[in-house]
Amino acid sequence: MAARVRSGRAGKGRAKPAWLAGLVVLLLLAGGLLWLFGGAAERGTAERGTAEIGGAFRLVSDSGAVVTGRSFPGKYLLIYFGYTSCPDVCPTTLADIAVALTRLGKRAARVQTLFISVDPARDTPAVLGKYLARFSPAIIGLTGSQSEIGVVEKEFRVSVAVVPGKDGGYSVDHTAALYLMAPDGRFVTALRADEGGDALAAEIGKIVSRGGEAAAGPLSPRAGRQPADRA
Repeated sequence: MAARVRSGRAGKGRAKPAWLAGLVVLLLLAGGLLWLFGGAAERGTAERGTAEIGGAFRLVSDSGAVVTGRSFPGKYLLIYFGYTSCPDVCPTTLADIAVALTRLGKRAARVQTLFISVDPARDTPAVLGKYLARFSPAIIGLTGSQSEIGVVEKEFRVSVAVVPGKDGGYSVDHTAALYLMAPDGRFVTALRADEGGDALAAEIGKIVSRGGEAAAGPLSPRAGRQPADRA
């Protein structure tokens, strides 16, 4: 999972003291980590893909098309939650994903990457399309209403918090991880968003080549939680 960003100019509000904002972020990260990775252990899941992460969704792509979890039959889904106002972590992660897709070669055809916005108020289809064009044409951006995005965030155990900024704008703290879903919709594993393109390609490539699950354990031992994005 990855770290985050600061920016944004939507909505007015009083800025929170720095120490309070920091405390909110720490609590968000700790709680999200326990929820995302502790749930599987509590249920005693013995294999990857059995944790209750993921679910049906219906969102709008950066081209304006309706996209669901069944829009890409036979493909693995590599899902990353973020937003276009993110100044460093999100763009860095997307650049790493672009590298990974290149490294995968022909195997990349079996993977569809989806970038789901956690900031739908600012991330319209047009904004997403222009933003993602900087990275790879293979990455599809998804957005929707706040309630629609909220449902998907809950299904994937993504913690999100809007933090008012000093300039009257806001940042978005959120879980940062790459979720790999099998062609049948099952959760396979969560990958760190800061692994780098080569490492991502190596791990995804092994799973895709096997046509099955990730190596032992309910969750990738490297799939931890990192500081949330600030935009």
